Amino acid sequence: MSFKGEHILSVKQFDRDKIQQVFDIARSMEPYAKRQKRTTVLDGAILGNLFFEPSTRTRVSFGCAFNLLGGEVRETTGMQSSALSKGESLFDTARVISSYSDVIAMRHPQAGSVAEFAEGSRVPVLNGGDGANEHPTQALLDLFTIEKELAASQQPIDGMHIAMIGDLKFGRTVHSLSKLLALYKNIQFTLIAPNELAMPDDIVSLIENAGHRVTVTDQLAGNLNADIVYQTRIQEERFPSQEEANKYRGKFRLNQDIYTKHCKSNTVIMHPLPRDSRSEANELDNDLNLNPHLAIFRQADNGVLVRMALFALTLGVEQLVTKYEREVPWYSNK
Repeated sequence: MSFKGEHILSVKQFDRDKIQQVFDIARSMEPYAKRQKRTTVLDGAILGNLFFEPSTRTRVSFGCAFNLLGGEVRETTGMQSSALSKGESLFDTARVISSYSDVIAMRHPQAGSVAEFAEGSRVPVLNGGDGANEHPTQALLDLFTIEKELAASQQPIDGMHIAMIGDLKFGRTVHSLSKLLALYKNIQFTLIAPNELAMPDDIVSLIENAGHRVTVTDQLAGNLNADIVYQTRIQEERFPSQEEANKYRGKFRLNQDIYTKHCKSNTVIMHPLPRDSRSEANELDNDLNLNPHLAIFRQADNGVLVRMALFALTLGVEQLVTKYEREVPWYSNK
């Protein structure tokens, strides 16, 4: 993959060299994300931000990343506000929207839909999540966060221990992250979920065949002594009914007491967000908010950096960003 002009549809497109290339560019974007400087390298460029499934962080993160590079954003949110509700095909939608845009970010509830859309697009398409299938930009920002968080204790990704908790069956974030982690060496995976929501067999086989150690369990106690704990919410929108989803809500709660008893003193807590803070779920308790190892908001911040890097790479401007640099004239306390 050369990036320039390419679609970003799957983590399968990446090897470790390409991942490192994205991360290097992402780190260079920090002055712009922190409003220490600004750049107009994408002045005049348009992002078509198409989100046919509910989203806050991912949608706004894509838009923010593009704006920070100087570009403009045009959005469509919800299936009913688009011509898809009138029977238009993904191919036709892509042909039209790509004529209005220079790059497109898209989320859709059906697996494989973003790749189908990309077949009709004349500009790069970035997958913002397609059903329970993949979420490649989330996986990249998660991996970027893991690298940054572990660096504080001089722990590389190679050889680390990660515990993934919750809805591992429908959670596309853990699917994509596991595929990226399979590229590394000697990782210990502890997969904690109800049997009905266990990690799909094909992903377990992939990481085992890559030489990693895998423990599958439905118990929290005794299984949280990891470098990274990656908590997920129950993906209730993927279940056949709300009643079915409710069977599993609140099953694997993590709070400060559990953290103190079962985690290492420097275990990093991650979550792709949103966390379900309703009392019947509350998979990641608010009493962890003051825990310095709660990385969920740093994780969300990193999403802007990674998406800025992907936009710069797919539009071929990664070496021109500083050339179009400007001072920030307004007050900022990022």
